[in-house]
Amino acid sequence: MSASAALSSASAALSSASAAPSSPSAPAAPPVLAEVVRSGFVEGRHRGSLVLLGADGSVELALGDVTSPVFPRSSNKPMQAAGVLRAGLDLAGERLALAAASHSGETFHRDLVHKMLDEHGLTPAQLQCPPDLPLDQEEKETYLAAGAVRDRVVMNCSGKHTAMLAACALRDWPLESYLDPAHPLQQLIHRVVEESAGEPVAAVGTDGCGAPLMAISLTGLARAYRSFVLADPGTPERRVADAMRAHPEYVAGTRRPDTWLMREVPGALSKMGAEAVQAVALPDGRALAFKVEDGAGRALGPVLARALTLMGVDSPVVDRIGHAPLLGGGREVGRIRAAF
Repeated sequence: MSASAALSSASAALSSASAAPSSPSAPAAPPVLAEVVRSGFVEGRHRGSLVLLGADGSVELALGDVTSPVFPRSSNKPMQAAGVLRAGLDLAGERLALAAASHSGETFHRDLVHKMLDEHGLTPAQLQCPPDLPLDQEEKETYLAAGAVRDRVVMNCSGKHTAMLAACALRDWPLESYLDPAHPLQQLIHRVVEESAGEPVAAVGTDGCGAPLMAISLTGLARAYRSFVLADPGTPERRVADAMRAHPEYVAGTRRPDTWLMREVPGALSKMGAEAVQAVALPDGRALAFKVEDGAGRALGPVLARALTLMGVDSPVVDRIGHAPLLGGGREVGRIRAAF
């Protein structure tokens, strides 16, 4: 089936599935994006919203509500990294990728955070992200077995916080209040988010790491990623996109889908966010963004793989990303599968 035919089929199927009657005053439930199938029995469902943009920026598929604001969580990080570049901080390569990262806390992530802090005359104590353990489960077990404890540098957002502090030190902006939404750096990032998304920020909250969090729609999020891959070379947005794509292991980790996708699909820009948010752009301007309503991260892979298939991405990595087995007694007895 061609990508266009698959899009039409997915849209029709979801329209039918969402056609159940509802009370005039009650908002329609988001469509089911993924099913949890154990031993052939559907034991759970994950609802959400998803948008696919064509190369020209038009909406090719919209499932659920893709125009109301959501918190993109760490999917906002490329815009935050572009903000520190606009502030004048000169980052490139692995350092810029780490500034846009939700890193796994692997040794090479921690080492580079320490190096960046030293390079800018900063200390780990100045980081205002909370102490944490490695995000990657295997790395966490190794880390704890070595007797290590929660640490700010280990927290998955420490690269972003280091870059923010470094930008403030460069501009002689206050370091102690760098996470205040009214801080000059955060105001600059706010503008970057709005310009990239092509819409105003609807709300400002606090992310899990303590940084200001700007709410935009899923369509705006997809537009933002599209704008980064299509930006002129040398601009802050394109520099961020190029660094992330060149060094994806610093954006995520050695065992993470964002890394796999950016490593194996040439030109792809990909970043997940907490509460099951995902955004991807391809080099020709096609883009996607989705959020699983209940925040279930286990649905991310199957939904992302299906969305990539609908976009026409043909790569073995799509099956790898979409593989989400369910275990029973230590063996595979089912899976989480896309439902659109």
